[in-house]
Amino acid sequence: MPQGRPEHVPDDGLTTRQRRHRPLVIVHTGPGKGKSTAAFGLALRAWNQGWPIGVFQFVKSAKWRIGEETALRVLGESGEGGTVAWHKMGAGWSWIRRPGTEADHAADAREGWEQIKRDLAAQTYRLYVLDEFTYPIAWGWIDVADVIDALRNRPGHQHVVITGRDAHPDLVEFADLVTEMGKVKHPMDRGQKGQKGIEW
Repeated sequence: MPQGRPEHVPDDGLTTRQRRHRPLVIVHTGPGKGKSTAAFGLALRAWNQGWPIGVFQFVKSAKWRIGEETALRVLGESGEGGTVAWHKMGAGWSWIRRPGTEADHAADAREGWEQIKRDLAAQTYRLYVLDEFTYPIAWGWIDVADVIDALRNRPGHQHVVITGRDAHPDLVEFADLVTEMGKVKHPMDRGQKGQKGIEW
């Protein structure tokens, strides 16, 4: 197992062990593919550790069943690792703003965020995957200051990973770990649509 060494050790009064086990806020952003995929990879690691996992999908159709959802639900029900709860808010693809339905989507997103705040207060999960959560923040449906305040003050040992393009600069500044997925090439650039086993 590689032994990583931090480049800088802050003078924060914490022991190495305390600092190592500090809960993280993680953001996967950028124009490239793989943001959600990486977050669900973290969920697999969390499941293996026996952690309860809460997945909250924003601006994706409730009818759309993705491969990670099926796999993580089966694993969560297996009794071998952690439990998995999967919640969907809003509808439609994140890059398609459907006219006439924005108020409903905004209300769904806000209620989803309120549920996350309740779960954080109750320490319901050890890992939260807030998939495509950058979009309702960017669209003004959810206040970024409220998000940062809730994450800063969350009790216990709860990790949160947020995915989506165009993460708000304040969220990027606040997060402990930020990865920007860059696109070099994508089949959609040549007119090819998503396909089974790759996109879902």
